[in-house]
Amino acid sequence: MTLTSALLLVGGLAVLVGGGEVLVRGAGGVARVMGMSPLLVGLTVVAFATSAPELAVALGATLGGNPGLAVGNVVGSNIANGLLVLGLSAAILPVIVGSQVIRRDIPVVAVLSAGVLAMSLDLRIGRVEGLLLVAAVAVYVVVTVIEARRSGADGSASPPPEAAAPPAPAGRAGHLRRDAVLVAAGVGLLVVGADWLVEGATQVARSIGVSDLVIGLTVVAVGTSLPELATSLIAAARGERDMAVGNVVGSCVFNLGAVLGLSALAASGGIPIEPAAVRFDLPFMLATAIALLPVAFTGLVIARWEGAVFVAYYVAYITFLVLTATEHPALPAFGWAMRSFVIPLTVLTLAVLVVQELRLRRDRGEPSGAAAG
Repeated sequence: MTLTSALLLVGGLAVLVGGGEVLVRGAGGVARVMGMSPLLVGLTVVAFATSAPELAVALGATLGGNPGLAVGNVVGSNIANGLLVLGLSAAILPVIVGSQVIRRDIPVVAVLSAGVLAMSLDLRIGRVEGLLLVAAVAVYVVVTVIEARRSGADGSASPPPEAAAPPAPAGRAGHLRRDAVLVAAGVGLLVVGADWLVEGATQVARSIGVSDLVIGLTVVAVGTSLPELATSLIAAARGERDMAVGNVVGSCVFNLGAVLGLSALAASGGIPIEPAAVRFDLPFMLATAIALLPVAFTGLVIARWEGAVFVAYYVAYITFLVLTATEHPALPAFGWAMRSFVIPLTVLTLAVLVVQELRLRRDRGEPSGAAAG
């Protein structure tokens, strides 16, 4: 590792943390001034803002002739969002999942993931498919905002007390301008920090001969997911737990629809997909989205132990990628252990949790709104 790489890594991390703090403060202020819940702000403003690095990296990689990096960035970022970002947020503080997220938003991520996998079976995502993805995310945003305005709430958990008392009309414009500046400044810091961090990490990865796809799935994916990670962790620590969930779910939708879709539109012949991504990484991304459904369903809370399981799975995923890329002799034993023990045990545990939750709800005759953390 060179001195330049080390400085980029450290400096990028510091800027990311600062940007996440500023963005959460600004977005929380916007929510209070506009009378919007933190969940809606997280699903839209914060999610799209923190996905700006993914968009920049994917478009740059596509136009620069490295489509494998663009695809790996989107797929790896969604896996990191679902397992690492949400997992760490829940491990710090049990994450309350609004009923709307279960009813519509998490299924949207699963459907989009399945759609991208289906589009990739011919090893290419063309311009028409890219246009469909962009249209899908546009419809998602419009429906989300319309439903929130129509109902006067978004079905999330109760907002913080201060969210119910927006400033008086005379001071609303001033507060909104200030908070908008904070959001813009936070986004700028996140983009700069992610760019520094990705550049430093990519230099290190390429120096040891790692492929573009693997770099995109690991180094770049984690790097461009750091804005989501910083924002969600800070939001969870500040008690804005709805924003932490909305940030993750909205970012996944934006990555699949806008980032991948715009990249396909920007490429003259669409984006080629490597067979390895179709065989493993895209199905794993879909499995991650599906895994969120029963975990969030059990009590509308992602408990600390569930968050720890998510993080452990992400570590296992990265370990598998590294072992595969380096052709390490431990790869067969690692794969056998995952297939024979870890995955079946996890599926069984999730099934038992869902059955128990259904029985509890049936006995009470109403949905449960709490679970042990």
